[in-house]
Amino acid sequence: MPLSDMQKPDEPSTEHRVTHHDGTTRTVYVTQREIAYPEGRLIISRTDLDGVLTHANDAFVELSGYTREELIGQPHAILRHPDMPKAAFKDLWDTVGAGKKWHGYVKNLRKDGAHYWVYATAVPNIRGGKTVGYTSVRRKPSRRKIEELSAVYKEWLAVERSQA
Repeated sequence: MPLSDMQKPDEPSTEHRVTHHDGTTRTVYVTQREIAYPEGRLIISRTDLDGVLTHANDAFVELSGYTREELIGQPHAILRHPDMPKAAFKDLWDTVGAGKKWHGYVKNLRKDGAHYWVYATAVPNIRGGKTVGYTSVRRKPSRRKIEELSAVYKEWLAVERSQA
């Protein structure tokens, strides 16, 4: 099911047109408000081979701002923040596609246009020797690493935009 455009939030926001890996596009609205990652919580989700959400735990639902019904059946990219470079997700998909564990820092976009950072680990789910989907566990990120990677991600985005 393709992603629909976001509803414009009540607070000041900027509009972005996001293009996903499958060529679909959607309008998202981004505020400058950051939601702190909750202490002592783990965000857990599972997807099928195409990155479509099949499971979202309570922490995932709460932090995303979406209902579970709005999340399940949607591409995980529903949380894609326009500040995240495509190269970061290419690395994730290349790594898990090769059957390996991936770690990284991700800035996610909430339904209301706010954002939150996570330190994510993604692994392939293997049944009978075949990959049948992926599981991701997110935990509280390091503020120092967020600051470092924000600058790196800006550089990567500038390169991506110059090549577009």
